[in-house]
Amino acid sequence: MAAVLISDLPAAERWYRRHAGLVRITHWINVVCFSLLLMSGLQIFNAHPALYVGDRSDFDHPTLSIRARRSKAGIVGETVILGHSFDTTGALGASSEDGQISQRAFPSWITIPSDQDLATGRRWHFFFAWLLVLNGLVYLASGIASRHFGRDLLPSREELGHIGREVLEHLRLRFPRGAAAKRYNVLQQLAYLLVVFVLFPLMILTGLTMSPGIDSAVPQLLVLFGGRQTARLIHFAAASGLVLFVIVHLVMVLISGVWNNLRSMITGWYDLGTPRTTDVQ
Repeated sequence: MAAVLISDLPAAERWYRRHAGLVRITHWINVVCFSLLLMSGLQIFNAHPALYVGDRSDFDHPTLSIRARRSKAGIVGETVILGHSFDTTGALGASSEDGQISQRAFPSWITIPSDQDLATGRRWHFFFAWLLVLNGLVYLASGIASRHFGRDLLPSREELGHIGREVLEHLRLRFPRGAAAKRYNVLQQLAYLLVVFVLFPLMILTGLTMSPGIDSAVPQLLVLFGGRQTARLIHFAAASGLVLFVIVHLVMVLISGVWNNLRSMITGWYDLGTPRTTDVQ
């Protein structure tokens, strides 16, 4: 057996137009909107860093709270989830600011603005929330018209049967090459469907539910989500799910070929011709 290097694909087969122009534009607008929505949202959360279930705030029994308390050692940050307390000093509840411990749920470096300013945070949040909604509607209309969702994101029964294999391939850091890289794998398809049709809609609808004006016009939203406080909890959970997706997405981009992936999302063109080694008899 001898190791043989498989050369790059012919130029005509090497470059594949992976992302349409509108997909790329809406993707980068989403990146900006979600980043600023997250940072301004944490600013708003800092004004009352606790979450509840129902229509009213049960101050004595929050589902989640991030707070600071004084101890003999000084100010301690504390995160409480379903009654279980965790010391999160330095990250949540109490963090360093200008060399001193500051009592804030989320630290200043991750909020917009960096100082505690609820009014400004709300202005940032509402502006980019509506921009996100408009951008999402454009993406949905384009995806339906171009059949992008059915063609690229909806997995077939055969692909669903390969979930276990895809998980193992990812754990081994083995990614599709050549013609196989033209199509999203089943894990990507399921993740994108979850983001596009579950997490983002949940975040938008629960955000609207927290608005008294929207509640007056569409009171059914309060019934749907079980009250304003439950909507706030779901809003936080959906945003957290999106953050988790972004982290995994960025890791996958880095380890599967950062420049090739970036090029495809900027220019649309993806290089299929990465050489690899195989054994022949």
